[in-house]
Amino acid sequence: MMRPTVLLLLIGTLLAFGANGSRAANKNPQNPSDRPNIILCMTDDQGWGDVSYNGLKQIKTPSLDTMAAAGLRFNRFYAQQSCSPTRACVMTGRHPNRMGLFWPGMPLRKQEVTIAQVAKAAGYATAHFGKWHLNGVAGFGKPIATSDPLGPGPFGFDECFSVSNWFDLNWTFGHNGKNVKVSGDGSDAIVDAALKFIGPMAEQKKPFFAAVWFGSPHAPHQPLPADLKAAGGSAYFGEIVGMDRSMGTLRAGLRKLGIADNTIVWFCSDNGGWIDEEKPDANGVTGGLRGRKGDMWEGGIRVPAVIEWPARIKQPVVTEMPAGVVDIYPTIVEILKTSVPNQVLPLDGISLMPLIEGRMQQRPKPMGFWQYDESQPSINTNSGPSAWTDNRYKLVKPHPDLWELYDMRTDLAEEKDLAADHPEIVNRMKAELDAWQQSVIRSYEGQDYPEKKVIQPKLIQPKKAATK
Repeated sequence: MMRPTVLLLLIGTLLAFGANGSRAANKNPQNPSDRPNIILCMTDDQGWGDVSYNGLKQIKTPSLDTMAAAGLRFNRFYAQQSCSPTRACVMTGRHPNRMGLFWPGMPLRKQEVTIAQVAKAAGYATAHFGKWHLNGVAGFGKPIATSDPLGPGPFGFDECFSVSNWFDLNWTFGHNGKNVKVSGDGSDAIVDAALKFIGPMAEQKKPFFAAVWFGSPHAPHQPLPADLKAAGGSAYFGEIVGMDRSMGTLRAGLRKLGIADNTIVWFCSDNGGWIDEEKPDANGVTGGLRGRKGDMWEGGIRVPAVIEWPARIKQPVVTEMPAGVVDIYPTIVEILKTSVPNQVLPLDGISLMPLIEGRMQQRPKPMGFWQYDESQPSINTNSGPSAWTDNRYKLVKPHPDLWELYDMRTDLAEEKDLAADHPEIVNRMKAELDAWQQSVIRSYEGQDYPEKKVIQPKLIQPKKAATK
């Protein structure tokens, strides 16, 4: 018997194509479906369980719930273990360790090719709004200047309304080199800026690529008073209330402009929720997953994710196939129907277009995760925890010489370690993980670049304080 999710995928595909398999005639030739607008939305520290469509009871997330009910909803979508590594992964389709970006606040190498550069070369207007965190600037979010050699601009974004890291109420952003202080919730501010960019693009019928990267619900948790009240006094969930409202504003704006049908809105979080063991009620929930931000268990890397694209995803679909932020780059490259002559290889992600079109039910290759421990004298396969997951099993290496095996189809909470029962699976996956890590080490050493070496990023130098 055909599974319901597969049936829905097939229905969506038949609606998108003619009965004879050919593409149906496009009713809007000025904005054809092969040139969709693309918006990547990402939250900061929102756990897999921090949406009501995944069972959250403390608050409702109506905007995200509506997206999940109408689009392609991922039940197994993976980020990296923390924010900057995930952002590097989104931008390049490569594991962050390949470019030496191990921890939050580390810079992205200029030798990498980014999805914004690819979109710009394909004729798209490009823009970044909100948290960047790829320019090596530590601490709270600071306005990004056009002189920053590692800001969004040098990596392919024409328009920037950005800060280096997290942000909250009444924040100052760098808008194309000019500092702009806004009042109110930071989530509302970046969506307002995004819509001001999108409006003229819609009027000109020019396709655009935009990253809308929220600073919520990252600490210090400063929601608007009304959002705090709506969340029952929880500052953490108050920030999610504000973020969800701004997502609703974004989606409503696209409908008002008449471009929602052919605009891809891809939503996800940057890592699992930060769970403070000393203050368990101060943050979010994992939805029954084990671990938290920074861990290789599901609670650290599995995140909520939805793709909304009415022109192509005409029926709601829920998929159990594992996918992740590493797949965003190759998926968009295929959507753009462009070649990347200077592509840095290997890519770790895959295109999800076959999944979107109903032609994929299993992931063709596993995904690797690895949190390099910089306290080690050199990078090697024992330098920090790692994991390797395929369509069914997940191998976790929390410590050197300690291996855990879980069946992700039946053990969502990773409670039953099967390593002793299936040594043959452990050995196979260990060999695959080791080969992948050796490849990552070669990349880290610069072997993927034409120069065959690493050109260290030049960080912006902060101005020295005036002296008397």
